[in-house]
Amino acid sequence: MAILAHVLQVVGWWIAPLVIFLLNRKSRFASFHALQALLLQLVYLVITGAFMILWFASFFMTMAHHPADKGAPPPTALFVLFPLVWIGFMGAWVTVLVIAIMYGVKAGRGEWAEYPLLGRMARKILKIGPGRTTLSQDS
Repeated sequence: MAILAHVLQVVGWWIAPLVIFLLNRKSRFASFHALQALLLQLVYLVITGAFMILWFASFFMTMAHHPADKGAPPPTALFVLFPLVWIGFMGAWVTVLVIAIMYGVKAGRGEWAEYPLLGRMARKILKIGPGRTTLSQDS
């Protein structure tokens, strides 16, 4: 289930890790990995929301300062900003994809692998000490 929590977040977003987290509360190992995946999805949601706000704000600001002539060309800022926002979206998605695969493999090996920053937060939420490194200590 720990492997599924990581891998299914790519297609199931935050819903898959949440379901696995809620269904596997008895297994600290599966709960730990599912909570990490859930926290990563929440961070991804915030970053995606920030890119959306940036895109809409810049779009409306550019259109507000653009002349209303029918023959006027579209604003150049839109052609520069759209690829940058798209690269941001794709970069965030590829980062989540790589993290999901890497930590899914580590969970398959039975490792208590921590995401940077989010792993510590997951340990605090679940009250798991920092000493665990392999599945054999899950008891």
